[in-house]
Amino acid sequence: MRYNGLLLSLPKEIKSFLAVFVVVLSVGYATGLLFVGQTETTTPEGIEENYLGNEDDPDAAVMKFEKGEREMLTIIHTHILSMSFIFFLLGSILLFAELPKKLKFFLILEPFFSILLTFGGIYFVWKGIEWVKYLVLVSGILMTFCFAASAVIVLYQLLFKKGN
Repeated sequence: MRYNGLLLSLPKEIKSFLAVFVVVLSVGYATGLLFVGQTETTTPEGIEENYLGNEDDPDAAVMKFEKGEREMLTIIHTHILSMSFIFFLLGSILLFAELPKKLKFFLILEPFFSILLTFGGIYFVWKGIEWVKYLVLVSGILMTFCFAASAVIVLYQLLFKKGN
């Protein structure tokens, strides 16, 4: 079955539906990134502080307390499930875009590894394995890059590129 480029030959109504979905999904993802910025978890030290607390720092601008096990499991559970659905849906659309096979499969599969590394890594940081915070940061950046690249490619092909 030929599926590479099938996105370009869809009827206008389906293209519009998919484009609006990807835009709304992107707004939701961007809102999540704004929240990450608000919690100051954009640095290795911020990641560690957000989950392990900073109550020992008398000069801290915002007091943060170590997360409990129940809270950590809730954070990890909800993020792994929701991010999996986000990337499943976006990847399902990207699968039908016109792209080189290796790039397409990288953008479709890599986010799932980053989800496990990012949120599994957060758990290990919370357990006291502090060097994992660097892995969390890198995998989170890579996951975001894959989301942005996939969304831009899909939107470009849905809205601007003409099919054969």
